[in-house]
Amino acid sequence: MRLFVLGNASRPGVLEAALELRPWLESVADVVVFDLEQKADLSNFEADLTLVLGGDGAILRAARQMGYRQMPVLGVNLGRLGFLADLSVSALRTALPGVMRGEFRTTRHVMLECIAPGQNQPLLFLNDITITNGPPFHMLGIDLMVGAETASRYSCDGLIVSTPVGSTAHSLSAGGPILGQEIEALVITPICPHGLGSRPLVDSAANVYRLRLFHGAQGATVVIDGQQTLPLQLGQEIVVRRAPVDFQLIKVPGQGFYQTLREKLNWGTTPNYRPEGNSQ
Repeated sequence: MRLFVLGNASRPGVLEAALELRPWLESVADVVVFDLEQKADLSNFEADLTLVLGGDGAILRAARQMGYRQMPVLGVNLGRLGFLADLSVSALRTALPGVMRGEFRTTRHVMLECIAPGQNQPLLFLNDITITNGPPFHMLGIDLMVGAETASRYSCDGLIVSTPVGSTAHSLSAGGPILGQEIEALVITPICPHGLGSRPLVDSAANVYRLRLFHGAQGATVVIDGQQTLPLQLGQEIVVRRAPVDFQLIKVPGQGFYQTLREKLNWGTTPNYRPEGNSQ
């Protein structure tokens, strides 16, 4: 099996773990690219699987690095949460031989792309984009068009357009819903909207969405996957649409979306009641 090994060497522990794993990985597979800076051009190489060492942020970078040639990703969590990268280093040593024998399933997830002013090509993303204000931090006014139809006008501190994968990240913190990760949809979540009628919107990923800044400070910014920033000026718009590729995540036996929600986010758990008779 041919592997890309990608990772975030700036995160504590990643470089050490990668150097420890490298001899073993090269003994069981063909390591085509070993890139802990995530700067290598992968377009000239072929692989069967991408192994990502780090946290969820490393997976977001790896998805954008692979671009429009997505390959199945197996994530090893060396970060904090590990929602996407949910294997430990020891679990990887146990799971990889089975993965190489085909003992896994691949889940497919919607990716989106953003067409922004001043960019020569669409910008691919896996989690979300956020339009956010900057100095002097005045409220933003954002118009939303869905296809050719005017959908909503927001007065808010910002607006998040999230994939199902990203629905458990920034959008969830802003009051957005959890989406099943394999559905073909997106969610638009206003941040601190000034209006009781402004609520998150779940809609089809097949539509084209236009977001125009009609009011706001000069510091308005578009943030892509929490990692890349672009300025947005008054009167400019961005276009969000479904990308022609899907993100592919390898799940080994024993892993599941709702299990991850319960373990990582304490979702669906009962309150921690005091024992009866304990008045303290």
